[in-house]
Amino acid sequence: MEKQKEIVIETRIGTQSVSMDKVIEFPRGLLGFENHHNFTLLQLRDASPFLVLQSTEEPKLGFLVADPYSFIDDYPVIINSVDEETLQVKDPSDVAVLVTVTIPHGRPENTALNLTGPILVNRKSRRGVQTPLNDRKIPTQLYLNIESS
Repeated sequence: MEKQKEIVIETRIGTQSVSMDKVIEFPRGLLGFENHHNFTLLQLRDASPFLVLQSTEEPKLGFLVADPYSFIDDYPVIINSVDEETLQVKDPSDVAVLVTVTIPHGRPENTALNLTGPILVNRKSRRGVQTPLNDRKIPTQLYLNIESS
């Protein structure tokens, strides 16, 4: 029997066709959403730093995320041994770091990156984890000062 190469998922931004090799497995789920394990990253616009981490199973479950290094240079993330094993890390450069983005309704100027719970994705194994950071030296949020148009 041939393996399925693509799936069609419903999202808040419409119907999307997703290649199975773009599905990311989160064995432990995400914080607060531990029962959801399969997600994909959807590009909102070309050259945009923002993506949607979309559940492949639940259309209403999607998180706006971004690469924090697009906005700040110094954001130290240490991968603990449990996460390293879950991600199946062989080379740390294979791990992408994402953070959730909050845009308050009607107040885009208050858009903020949540720096307390980075999402780590191994690009090669297609496995991910979300890990809380306990370093009090790292700010909890970074406001982006986005102007409304």
